[in-house]
Amino acid sequence: MGAEPFLNNRNHNHNNNEATAPPPPPLVLGLQPAALIDHVARVDWSLLDQVPGDRGGSLPVAIDELELILSRVKTHINGSPNEQLAIKSDVKSHFQMSPEDQLVMKMLAGGSIANTVRGLSAGFGVSCGIIGAYGDNEQGQLFVSNMTSNGVNLSRLRMKNGPTGQCVCLVDELGNRTMRPCLSNAVKVQVPCFSFFLFCIHDEQLAIKSDVKSHFQMSPEDQLVMKMLAGGSIANTVRGLSAGFGVSCGIIGAYGDNEQGQLFVSNMTSNGVNLSRLRMKNGPTGQCVCLVDELGNRTMRPCLSNAVKVQWLLLRFGIFNVEVIQAAIKIAKQEGLSVSMDLASFEMVRNFKKPLLELLESGDIDLCFANEDEATELLRGEQNANPEVALEFLAKHCQWAVVTLGPNGCIAKHGKEIVQVPAIGESKAIDATGAGDLFASGFIYGLVKGLSLEECCKVGSCSGGSVIRSLGGEVTPENLQWMYKQMQVKGLPVPDIHK
Repeated sequence: MGAEPFLNNRNHNHNNNEATAPPPPPLVLGLQPAALIDHVARVDWSLLDQVPGDRGGSLPVAIDELELILSRVKTHINGSPNEQLAIKSDVKSHFQMSPEDQLVMKMLAGGSIANTVRGLSAGFGVSCGIIGAYGDNEQGQLFVSNMTSNGVNLSRLRMKNGPTGQCVCLVDELGNRTMRPCLSNAVKVQVPCFSFFLFCIHDEQLAIKSDVKSHFQMSPEDQLVMKMLAGGSIANTVRGLSAGFGVSCGIIGAYGDNEQGQLFVSNMTSNGVNLSRLRMKNGPTGQCVCLVDELGNRTMRPCLSNAVKVQWLLLRFGIFNVEVIQAAIKIAKQEGLSVSMDLASFEMVRNFKKPLLELLESGDIDLCFANEDEATELLRGEQNANPEVALEFLAKHCQWAVVTLGPNGCIAKHGKEIVQVPAIGESKAIDATGAGDLFASGFIYGLVKGLSLEECCKVGSCSGGSVIRSLGGEVTPENLQWMYKQMQVKGLPVPDIHK
């Protein structure tokens, strides 16, 4: 398959004028195995009638079907002047559309997880990263550029040979979206990758050893009271392979911008280790004291306490990635992370209910998001299959359960506490794409800040309400200001990024 390089965010500055400092180590990691580009278009119902599947859903399609839909969209929006005016006009909504949203087609990084971590990073200043892969094509570069410009850490995103996933998002006159994703030929990360990706949750430091040695007949160098060299189990192994056996080796990780970091680099370089996947970050390099007694036994005391620890792993249920999801959850739990999952779509719940229930009933999902359609579909066929009953079901297996209700707000449960919070802002939408994803951004921001369940829901409602005011799943700067104003009115803590 060829080289699969990892990203250094400094090499992907969106204005291409100068290098920028890399984002901080992530507090929240999102798992999106395949990067995705959304093609968002405002259309009328005559085109939606030509698209197979239920309106409002998210039905996977093959690449030829996606290309056919895109062709129909372009034909549709390039019709007569009167038809173009009808598409661009927002007669069913009371919002004033920005000039950007009057474009016929909008392309941006998409996918539920990408939307959520981008919202957390750009809107709330929470350090976020994303795990996944993107293709070596124009769409892949667009995904990288869009996420980088919003401050998302891409050190766990890698490029692979092949196409990037795509999704057509058709938005009708009422702001409802119908999605047709194509991931069948998209590059994605596989299960074995997670032994690296999540192993590096506490990765942002590399150890320097300080050795005090005696007992042996020591060389003049070893007779020094203190010896400093690059350390850590992995560093020792690859250095030994390279210097001792001539095996070409590299190392993946980070070092601090200090004297110890430079020592690590110098030592590994002099031993022929490839450092192309090693990156410098602002902050200290890890250190470890190795005390060696007279018998040669060593006692080690590493210091990695100043490394930022990841707290949350965000997932989206998907049958095509279920093995990847299971592997990620297992490692995340071993590392002490909390896991959040959203239910993807009512079609996904309907068609793959058994593996979904197995995930929920495992007890490993700490937070679950569902919209009204997904919640109802989860209990279809049972008596009283409604959002309230679905909330109770989810809360049996998750610490936090949330069901969003569109213009009617949301309901949530944590322990014995149940809250219902109305929607914030206007009830009509220009485009509902990303409303649930951005609700999740706000809710998780609230959890990170230690807010109450009701406050988390209110922040989520402010965030979800901000994205529906424009086309696509990304909040515009103007709508971020709208969100901050709503938070101030509601007495909610405004992110430091706003100040």
